[in-house]
Amino acid sequence: MIDQKLKNKLKEKGLKVMEVNAGDDFNVDFHEAITQIPATTEALKGKIVDVIESGYTLNDKVIRFAKVVTGS
Repeated sequence: MIDQKLKNKLKEKGLKVMEVNAGDDFNVDFHEAITQIPATTEALKGKIVDVIESGYTLNDKVIRFAKVVTGS
């Protein structure tokens, strides 16, 4: 119950979880690449393969970058 109240209060103040999915383009303004792995297809080269940790924005300013794995 306390956890939900805290999340609701932070959301009211403008905190948002970044929506990052596998296959999205890698953007250094929002993502932090922690490692690269060989891409299984040509379409995944330079794209996000896996999301390790979600990122957050506060009033459209990044407060934590999303940690991702990219394809090379």
